[in-house]
Amino acid sequence: MRLPHQRGPLHHLPDTPEAYDAVLADVTEQAQARITPEGNLEHPDALDDIGDTSLGVTSLLALAHARTKDARLPEAVLRSLRFHLRERVYTGDNPGYPNLRVRDSGFPYARYVLAPGAHPIGDWPSTVWALLQLVNVLDTADGLIDDEVRAGLVELGHGYWRWLTEATFFNPQEAGNQAIGCVVGGLMLAGHLPPGRAQEVRGRALRLYGEEIRAHRVRDRGALLPPEHGGAYDNNYGPISLSFLAQAHRVSGEEVFAEDGDTLARYLDARLTNGGFDLGGPRYSEQHSGFESVLGLRYFGARVGADIGRYRGDSRWGRHAVKPDGGIDGHFAFMLVWQIQDTTPWHRTPSEATHRHQLRAGSVSVAFDSRMTPSLIEAAGTYYLPAAVNRQHGFGPVVDGFLLCRPMGEVRVRDASAVGLTAKLVTKPVVGRDHVLRHVRSLYVTDGTALWLTVAVERLPGDPYLLAGFPYAADEGDRVRRTCIPDAVGAGELRLTHPESDTPDHFDARTARTQEQAAFALAADPRGYGNPDEGWRHLLTSTALEAEPAPNTPADLHVFAVRYGGQGPFAPRFERTEEGLTVRTESFTALLGDPAGDATGDPALTLRPLP
Repeated sequence: MRLPHQRGPLHHLPDTPEAYDAVLADVTEQAQARITPEGNLEHPDALDDIGDTSLGVTSLLALAHARTKDARLPEAVLRSLRFHLRERVYTGDNPGYPNLRVRDSGFPYARYVLAPGAHPIGDWPSTVWALLQLVNVLDTADGLIDDEVRAGLVELGHGYWRWLTEATFFNPQEAGNQAIGCVVGGLMLAGHLPPGRAQEVRGRALRLYGEEIRAHRVRDRGALLPPEHGGAYDNNYGPISLSFLAQAHRVSGEEVFAEDGDTLARYLDARLTNGGFDLGGPRYSEQHSGFESVLGLRYFGARVGADIGRYRGDSRWGRHAVKPDGGIDGHFAFMLVWQIQDTTPWHRTPSEATHRHQLRAGSVSVAFDSRMTPSLIEAAGTYYLPAAVNRQHGFGPVVDGFLLCRPMGEVRVRDASAVGLTAKLVTKPVVGRDHVLRHVRSLYVTDGTALWLTVAVERLPGDPYLLAGFPYAADEGDRVRRTCIPDAVGAGELRLTHPESDTPDHFDARTARTQEQAAFALAADPRGYGNPDEGWRHLLTSTALEAEPAPNTPADLHVFAVRYGGQGPFAPRFERTEEGLTVRTESFTALLGDPAGDATGDPALTLRPLP
């Protein structure tokens, strides 16, 4: 089976003016066929996320008119604006809405579901989206609306802003993308307000960003990130936040948005595999955004010099939101408007910077979590996740059922390169059940086509083995399919084991269940509300690639060696010298310094390719 949401890299979508004009032409034809006598442009099947959708299509029609002067569009824009003003603006409190600070404020807002009291929790983001659609209309509708209509729209936009920032708690869902979107709405709205009111709204927007968003950033993998539903980064919402930061910087020029966008972009580059596959997040684990991410990936990819457009988006939403029949929805249309207006080119070559939390070369990549344990390994087109044993997740030696990968002190990292080779040495102090402090040295070496993993640790009792992840997905053209077949060899015996139980807390890679489905099944709250990352941490066991110790190693060490991908025999040799541990493979020789390290405490790493 193929994974449903992760498809082709987003930078594969054509982004020339001609390509965007073709997109707008298609939207125009759909809108002309759909618009009702009342002016409604909503998709007939739209039920939720609906409060901004007709207005979103209107904003696209206004942009299309600005670019093409299509004579059919002025009437459609005006009729649809009147529909929104008449039918989709609410001023009475929605029954059951829990996040009001002021009852009966009379401020306008948009509804997530039109029926009173039906899922009112979504009204806050829906109002953000409606505000953003509205300011886009104001920005692009010159020659389409008269001064009276424009004044009414500006007043409505200011009412949306006051409902979001005065009548309700700010950012009640603790969703960074929604909160930054609200700030963008205020910054854009300010450009249409009289000077005094504009200064007030702009100042309030910047204070909200500093005090309610930036001050609450979450640290992950060394980076401070806007919080997303209680976590640091979400595969669907993280790149969307990047787009909002890009727009905030475009419209305000404030350097804080550029700085925070650069940080998020570099973080995304470090966690993202070479092939663009990723998973994990506090709201969505494997679901990827599409057009909503393009602006941020393109804008900040160019700023930081990284090919983050390799991110695999959901191409079904490659241009705009659609319903199952492929028809335009209108939801989030402001992002398409902004990416058409922004002319930043894609940066398509990998960053040359060395990331602490990533090893990447050619078609091989390793993304490391905050503990410098691999969160995702990519080699030979196969993606390996951390395996689970006894509810312990990661890559590392296992002795008596105990996984040695959680550091009990500072983790040391040393990078090295040689002709055609890139390497990273990670040294962790760990403590097992016997309370003995040991140093696990993990060497990752790649030539761009294969990955060599060598793990050395002071001699362990019993019958240890290396937990070397489990194969989860594989590239198949522009799609990603599930797999349970590893492309790996070991210096010692290599085996693939599977859980004996089929309950949700035991993940068998041979089944059709996805990681996201299993994670939500284990989460504390319903799917779509629970934290899949938190749920996944409750996994007891999983399919596991297990490697026995390599033969003929120094007597005081256990050494494990696995090659992911590559061709030919694999028979590494290991030798203890005064300088450290020498590792010889068919492609390189590496010297791993003593765990005590040099004068700074960092173990040395020397790498030499074989002729």
